[in-house]
Amino acid sequence: MKVLVLTSGGDAPGMNMVLFQLYKRFGHNLYACRAGFKGLINNDIIPISEFKPLGKAKQAGSIIKCSRCPEFKTEAGFNQGLENAKRFDVVVVLGGNGSYKGCKQLNDNGVRTVFIPATIDNDVHISDYSLGYHTAVQACVKTIDNVMPSMDAFDRACIFEVMGRNCPRIAKGVNLGYPCDYMITSKKDIDYKKIAEIIKNNHDLGKGSAILLKERIIKNQTLIKNLNKLEPKIEIKAVTVGYTQRGSAPTDIDLEYARKFAKFAINIISHKKISGAIIYKKNKFYIINNDDEGDS
Repeated sequence: MKVLVLTSGGDAPGMNMVLFQLYKRFGHNLYACRAGFKGLINNDIIPISEFKPLGKAKQAGSIIKCSRCPEFKTEAGFNQGLENAKRFDVVVVLGGNGSYKGCKQLNDNGVRTVFIPATIDNDVHISDYSLGYHTAVQACVKTIDNVMPSMDAFDRACIFEVMGRNCPRIAKGVNLGYPCDYMITSKKDIDYKKIAEIIKNNHDLGKGSAILLKERIIKNQTLIKNLNKLEPKIEIKAVTVGYTQRGSAPTDIDLEYARKFAKFAINIISHKKISGAIIYKKNKFYIINNDDEGDS
């Protein structure tokens, strides 16, 4: 049996553990696309052993590389990728909603596929959890923990911008781990008067203020500029957590999720002989087929 695996879209901590578990099971029969669907189109496919998965299971990122691949959405690009995918008995895809769509498209055209949700944004619609989310949240919490003592020392405020694309789950998860003074997850949350009042009250108490901002809503400097008009004497800084969220070593929780996702994927490939996706719903792992029928 020849198994092909690819990591599509953005990288997520825990991907390498999945790759390692698949390698342990399938060995020289496991191949990898370099840089996701782009590698599938370009036939940049090699034995995963050449990426040296041994010893890299607990590293962040993806040893087989990731990419955004708009070409796969074109007819020509998809057909080229489909032709290369059909050389394998099953294709395993790790990624987000776009990757799941591509995975199903391959399946609809005769390729047996297995999908594993892996994106720090935790916004894969079929699953309550996607690989990398816990690590991303913990990386943000750690950053705020490390920055706020200095903000407190100067009675400053700080805007912490976190990832999440169009989904507020990272911001909300961070706020549970480090309750901030104010959280902005949509444009309707931007209340300059209220935020400025919080910053001033904390300043008068000799405290700093932590303002949590989800990306893609407003630029840090625009937010600071408008707040400074209301409180010109209080320093307001900004920290963009950025790729620390992706590049942090996976937490023990994400490593355990990765092992379980891989276990279910191996079960599908070796025993169930079907196409499907591994999802996590209501504190339990499931296999769903193309008709979205659960199979625990």
